[in-house]
Order: sequence, then structure tokens, then C-alpha cells
Amino acid sequence: MNKINRRVLIKSLVSGSLGSYLAINSGVLNAFSSTDVSKSIWSKYDSSIVIDGLGGAFSLRQPVTQAALDAFKNSGISALNMTVPYPGDDYAETIKKIEKTKSIIEQNSTSLILIQSASDILKAKLEKKLGIIMGFQSTEMFDKSLSDISEFAKMGVKIMQVSYNGPSILGSGGLVKKDSGITSLGKRAIEVMESEKVLVDLSHSGKRTVSSAIEQAKRPVVISHTGCNAIYEHPRNNDDKELKAAADTGGLVGIYLMPFLEGGEHEIKADMVIKHILHAYKVCGEDHIAIGSDQGVVPVNDGPDYRESIRKEVARRIAAGISAPGETPHRPPFIPELNSERRMELIAYKLSQKGVPDRVVEKIIGKNWLRVFASVWN
Repeated sequence: MNKINRRVLIKSLVSGSLGSYLAINSGVLNAFSSTDVSKSIWSKYDSSIVIDGLGGAFSLRQPVTQAALDAFKNSGISALNMTVPYPGDDYAETIKKIEKTKSIIEQNSTSLILIQSASDILKAKLEKKLGIIMGFQSTEMFDKSLSDISEFAKMGVKIMQVSYNGPSILGSGGLVKKDSGITSLGKRAIEVMESEKVLVDLSHSGKRTVSSAIEQAKRPVVISHTGCNAIYEHPRNNDDKELKAAADTGGLVGIYLMPFLEGGEHEIKADMVIKHILHAYKVCGEDHIAIGSDQGVVPVNDGPDYRESIRKEVARRIAAGISAPGETPHRPPFIPELNSERRMELIAYKLSQKGVPDRVVEKIIGKNWLRVFASVWN
């Protein structure tokens, strides 16, 4: 594995989540932190399709460094769903960020590829590139005509959420006290998304919004990054009923590596992530469970500068009303034991150590995403 010896300052926003925002904007590029990957090798990893259902890759304000490109290649990830606009970005800002994202991918075409189809992911794997799937986590870029959905789809946006943490014109986020379910406009939006072959994502949505959106959907839907309320109850996690309902559409559930998997302010251990994955596996079945890490590919160094970034970002999110309970400067928004660009391999290894068959591990770390993408996009 390549050793990254220099520290690289990466500023600015790139993702609609605290985890991937801070992972990319922490100020330090650091390989593997204290994780001893030599003890956690999964033999089938390098030959597997690996897909992260929600993650971050690069800043939109600075050139991608060679160190970051090396980390992408070494990660073994073939594709990830990268949030292009930040929650709150309007139509004009979203257009700019889509164009900038595509420009950065083109400028780094020897290492990056824009994903527009399931076959593009296979191409990314073959060419050892990181595939970028452009996605939305918010709805402020849409107007009531919903014509923007088709426009954004034609620009290459392949995944769209119906809400972030708060209320939206399409539904209610998980932090809304009175969730009225998917709105009439939201029902139309799902129809348009499906007709444009855009994957509908119900992450961050409230319970009634999730259930009513699934009732409306005719094609597979996903909850790309979440946890299991049966393990730890939190507004950003989902009940078994919701997880199973998403699976029953032919879609899947992605488990994240966020601080909402367990109570308290202590650092969360990798075994807690595995516990959530195994529970969702039991509820949804082997074809409907995956990973949506909500992390940047490049690992971070949890030092003083990083802690200050956490403090400022949590304060900003609270002031903006988009913070989720449990976001605190006392707990880093990542799993220290998985603080590696090859975190997906570490997860695969730990699952295999729990007795999960290799064929199922392959599904969890990528094949299930590939199946859903092929079903919806093609």
C-alpha cells in the first residue's frame, strides 16, 4: 500500500453531510491513522466491485492533489455517490457545482470517471479509476414545475433525495416534528425521477415520508446512508419496517459510518458498524444491504485542527437548523478503527470474521449497489 507522506490542506464544501464534509475539509491528509491494515486483509477485495453509496472525493474549490488521486486508486473503490450541491444551494448554485464537478473529473480523467450507467462502473473497475456518481441530498434547487429534475438528470445527476433533515417541498426530513408524509408535489417528483431513470433516495426522511414515498414508488428505492433504530434509536436511523419496505421495492439500505450508531460521546468502534450491518442483513436479506459510509475517501487525522473544524462546522449546522442530534465536537464523525482509504476492505474483513460468506460480503461492499443501479438506470 502506498504511503502518503505529506500533509495536504483541503478547504471548502463538497458534501451535504457532516461526515464527508469534515473528512474532506479536515485540513490533513493522513494514511490509515492508527489502523493496522496488515492484520485486516480480505483476499477477494481487489477483485471485487466496491461501491460506496454515499461519500466524498474532492473539493470543488481547489485542484485535486496527486496525494488524493493516489488515495483514490489505493482505496479499491470503483464508484461512489458524491453529493454535488450542499443543502441550501439553489438552482443557479447547483448548476455551477454540477459543471465544476464534471470539469474536475475531466481534468483528472486518468484517475476519475463520471458514472452514467452501471456499465461505467465496470469500466471504472477495469481501468482502476474512481467513478463519481453525482447525487443530491436536498431539494432547494427544484421549483414547483419540477422541470429541473429532468434538466439535472440530463446533466448526469443519477440519485436524488426527497428531503434533508428539515421540511422540503417534497416531504419531511427526520428532524421535522410533524411529518405529514410525501407531499402531492413529492408524489409527482417521484414519478418524474423514475421516468428519468433517477434513483430515489429516502435517506434523512421522516417515517411517514419514507412509508408514503415507498407506496408511491414503482421502481426500486434506497435509503443510501442510515443506521438501525433496533440497535440505537436516533432520528437519522430507520425502523426495521422502513428498512424492509425499501428492500421489498428491490432497492437496498446502506449503513453509514457516522456517530449516530450508538449513544454517548465516546468514539464508536468498528464492531458497532458491523452490528448495524448484520442487523440490516437479517431484516432485509443478503441482496438488499450495502454501505453508504458518509465519509470522504481520504482518511483524516483527528488532531487539534480537525477538532476545531468539527466545532465550527457543528456550530454552523446548528445555526442553519440542519444539524442532527448527536453531532458533537466530543465525538469525531467517523470510526477511528476504519480511518483508512481501504475502509471498505476492513469492513469486508470484519464481516468475514463474523462468518458472513464471501459471496455475501461481495454483495454488501458493492454488488448490491451495482444491481440496483442497473435496474433503475438501465
